[in-house]
Amino acid sequence: MTTLVHGSDTLTRDALTVLQPGFVGTTAPDWLLRRIGEGLSSVGLFGRNIVDSQQLAALTAQLRAERDDVLVAIDEEGGDVTRLEVKQGSSFPGNYALGSVDDVELTRAVARELGRRLVQCGVDLNWAPSADVNSNAENPVIGVRSFGPDPDLVARHTVAYVDGLQGVGVAACTKHFPGHGDTNVDSHDALPRIDVDLATLHARELVPFRAAVAAGTKAVMSAHILLSALDPHRPATLSPQILTGLLRQELGFEGLIVTDGMEMQAVAATYGIERGSVLAIAAGADAICVGGGLCDEDTVLRLRDALVNAVRTGELPEERLADAAARVRALAAWTQAHRARGAGSVPGAAVQEGTAPGTDIGLVAARRALKVTRGAHPHTPMTDAPYVAAFTPVANFAVGDETPWGIAAELERLLPGTETGSYDESSVADVLAAAGERRIVAVVRDAHRHPWMTEALDGLLAARPDTVVVEMGLNEAEPRGALHIATHGAARVCGRAAAEAVVGTGA
Repeated sequence: MTTLVHGSDTLTRDALTVLQPGFVGTTAPDWLLRRIGEGLSSVGLFGRNIVDSQQLAALTAQLRAERDDVLVAIDEEGGDVTRLEVKQGSSFPGNYALGSVDDVELTRAVARELGRRLVQCGVDLNWAPSADVNSNAENPVIGVRSFGPDPDLVARHTVAYVDGLQGVGVAACTKHFPGHGDTNVDSHDALPRIDVDLATLHARELVPFRAAVAAGTKAVMSAHILLSALDPHRPATLSPQILTGLLRQELGFEGLIVTDGMEMQAVAATYGIERGSVLAIAAGADAICVGGGLCDEDTVLRLRDALVNAVRTGELPEERLADAAARVRALAAWTQAHRARGAGSVPGAAVQEGTAPGTDIGLVAARRALKVTRGAHPHTPMTDAPYVAAFTPVANFAVGDETPWGIAAELERLLPGTETGSYDESSVADVLAAAGERRIVAVVRDAHRHPWMTEALDGLLAARPDTVVVEMGLNEAEPRGALHIATHGAARVCGRAAAEAVVGTGA
């Protein structure tokens, strides 16, 4: 442990204040409550911390019993990335579905309802929305988390999403600055780089962030990506040119700058989490997100002491750490004021679909986002239970593999007796044998990125041209099948809307 110098109590509290750690369990561990009492101002929640809305409300109440102004953050994008409904799938379609509809009032309504549910559970900082312009269809980590490939479309829906969340008292954290869309590497695994000129960055990547800043987003999350035109040496999270020069000075952002997870390999593999955190605060970040993978007390103490030591050695100016801590406290005060005014509903109230006015907005949006294309082979709505063949790619870290996806459960509800199987690179013969005489529904996710998936569809459609194809990722491949249904995302409500289309009761 570090021996602290005179005035170190304030320094230590500031170092704890800028951390946003996670933890294991569905109740707060003693170490976390103790550190909150010592100055820790934020806690990050993940799927592992959540059972249901009542448990989550009890957990956040437990945290606030220790300190009323603690910021409780979550990574709740809706769509494919959900923590509130990690075991069931989201009641809300994600950004790609909303962008495909391109109705900003619908996007605002979805974000407002999602924010209302967060407020009910005692959560007041959402690490969303993603404002990335998904200009690279091969992107393995953004994809349907983006509103789309058009900067202006992404900008207007980002603004609507920020408005929706913040209108009910949930601080939006627009991400991943300055834009993670034009990458083909997942920053959870390695350091992506974007090698385009400044003119392209300003005309594409930065458009939604400028709009979000102008709309008053309370927080912005940095990306662990290297943009050579802005800083050829350090990723954005560690770059003074990007965080201070571009975001603070040029874009005029005065809110909270939060890092993406510091244990992600794009930073941790080169710098380590301690030095990475020091460099991030020095560059202009105000809050260190950690806890998706490293979620114990030792991690918090290591980062706290790294920041304190960096101030003591002169590597990190004390006033920069104090400024970062002050921005965290300012956001906490904003959220606390909203809670005091009673924004949203009563903490602990039920938040399941259909329990309050407006809760069906997610399903309404999912239905509107469907794109149904009829093929050359005649299609009639299914009345008998089909066989669902789900061609399942490896999930990226942001989405995770806990959250169910597909349409089998929803088809079973409409057509009892529906059966399903999950396939990776298995032969078409396996699908045909399992299906027997039943009609087949082939469910894919980003078929354009997976040649094995395309080959499987080729074989399946050659053998059974009456097969229905449901694409639940980016709708980049040519429509195929007797009926092709693009859901623009894999949220539970997207599966429900697709199932309705298969049986002819929906789109």
